Amino acid sequence: MSAYDSVHRLFGRISSLEDAGGILSWDRDTMMPVGAAGRRATVMATLSGLQHEMLTKPEVADQLNRADAEGDPWRQANLDEMIRLHARAVAVPGDLVEALSRAGSEAEMVWRQARKDSDFKALLPALQTVLDLTRESAAAVGEALNLSPYDALLDGFDPGMTQATITPIFDTLARELPSLIRDVLAAQAARPPVGQVGQSPFPIPAQEQLGLRMMRRVGFDMTRGRLDVSAHPFCGGATSDVRITTRYEENDFLPAFLGVMHETGHALYEQGLPQDWMGQPVGRARGMTMHESQSLLLEMQVTRSRAFAEFAAPVMAEAFGSNDSWGAENLYRHMTRVEPGFIRVDADEVTYPAHILTRYELEVAMIDGKLALKDLPDAFNGRIRDLLGLEVPDDRRGCLQDIHWPLGLWGYFPCYALGALTAAQLFAAARAAVPDLDNGIAKGDFTSLLGWLRKAVHERASSVSTETIVREATGSNLGAEAYLAHVRRRYIDDAG
Repeated sequence: MSAYDSVHRLFGRISSLEDAGGILSWDRDTMMPVGAAGRRATVMATLSGLQHEMLTKPEVADQLNRADAEGDPWRQANLDEMIRLHARAVAVPGDLVEALSRAGSEAEMVWRQARKDSDFKALLPALQTVLDLTRESAAAVGEALNLSPYDALLDGFDPGMTQATITPIFDTLARELPSLIRDVLAAQAARPPVGQVGQSPFPIPAQEQLGLRMMRRVGFDMTRGRLDVSAHPFCGGATSDVRITTRYEENDFLPAFLGVMHETGHALYEQGLPQDWMGQPVGRARGMTMHESQSLLLEMQVTRSRAFAEFAAPVMAEAFGSNDSWGAENLYRHMTRVEPGFIRVDADEVTYPAHILTRYELEVAMIDGKLALKDLPDAFNGRIRDLLGLEVPDDRRGCLQDIHWPLGLWGYFPCYALGALTAAQLFAAARAAVPDLDNGIAKGDFTSLLGWLRKAVHERASSVSTETIVREATGSNLGAEAYLAHVRRRYIDDAG
């Protein structure tokens, strides 16, 4: 067996363990009994430890050094990804990997009750353990790769992404957003008030069936995935078994529906990755900025469009009972209503980046040691006040609302805002490439859009960088301009 074939086989085996962990994680977050949490944390930590042990064996470095891509660009890209992942792995001791995995699983279970009780102090000890271990791991990776600790965390979620890239883009958003939100709200106030859509209660079984129907319509393969319920919506599972979740409220169907569409965007990306490279690093999604672009493109750019409302209104009327409120224009107005709110996952696309700017600034400060964890609630509430003009009433609607930090996902949040910017750029490019795109969406035909995304994004997987995918798909480097133009067009100029 050649050196390349040896590492190819190794990463295939590691991918299988990752898939096992993905299903265990999905089970933990959807249906695992509370009493099983301790043992599940141990099992998942053991899986993480095994993967780390396999990847850091001494012979792997030698095999990677001797591996020959034989001039094939995909084999070379795969080898480059293997080398990158190996370098990150050997920088972190195996016992730290297991400790961080265990701490995240344990903190996640504490977070569930703390969020329910709006009690940050109850989470503080477990979250402090996760933060301490995360900082230790980030410092180790950063030293090995010549990165700052926070850049080391970013690189884990979006290879090559750094604060030097993010900060100028986010500075533009922070500068433009407050006045843009005011202009949007003023334009909205000048129009007739939004009418009620449907009549509550919206039965949960009907909401679930609507979600499943829309998932199939936009291209989700139900033979390779499913829809479930969790405390926090997510897309997970395993290769060729993509599990998405949402959460339901009987008095309002839109949060669950938009959650389904968001997670379906993630799932379509996973289902569109090249089968020939399944289980290999190059066959994975490029990174979380690109992943979030796919979910936000479907949820924000498409689902909240006037064209989508034309298609969806009669489908929703059929699901919940027809009445005069299900007109397409009324549904569109309802889905594009802008109202600064406390909950990130329920935020409209105009105020959404403000939620991410808050989290980005705070997690950088916590990783750098400039913000003590005990001071997080006050700091969080202060930035929401600055950016959205809101007084956060409790921890549940403040710093406890997200699962990311308890799970150890520090460095992930910037990908949401970068994903929103990428989504705006990609959808503008798709419209230019497929002139009849909006007419197709209005008829419930998403094949042209999905086909364009397959070629421009999904099928490229990790064969090139995020920067290259964006530039070659849109003709420009990633920036805030397309997103800001989209917001002005849809919400101020009322161009849909």
